[in-house]
Amino acid sequence: MATTTSDRRADGRGSGWAAGAVVFAALMLLVSGTLGILEGASAVAKDKIYVTTPNYVYQFSLTSWGWIHIVLGIIAIVVGGGLLADKTWARWAGVVIASLSLISQFLWLPYSPWWSIIVMALDAFVIWGLTSGRRVSDL
Repeated sequence: MATTTSDRRADGRGSGWAAGAVVFAALMLLVSGTLGILEGASAVAKDKIYVTTPNYVYQFSLTSWGWIHIVLGIIAIVVGGGLLADKTWARWAGVVIASLSLISQFLWLPYSPWWSIIVMALDAFVIWGLTSGRRVSDL
């Protein structure tokens, strides 16, 4: 990804926005993963919070969605921890998990629309932050 002059300082290092975005992305993956586990547990327990949509194109049982969110949440927590520890593998794993989370939230829209839209926006910011070119150790 090419950087513009506004993304670079005079010393060649990236801007503070990009560096802060990596840390923010890591923290958002940790928080999002935790909330995903709780959201999934609620769905697996067949809680009455979620509305069932019988005529939705992407039909999965609420229990299936719950397990999907639990697995993605666990992976997001592991990757978020790896990002804070400045592991090389965690940056691209973070992009992948945020992309999968974004897709799963799109498919989850009929069950919880406002929450899905908010998490999709955060996932997009996580992807930007992780592809901005800065490392945590550069801070």
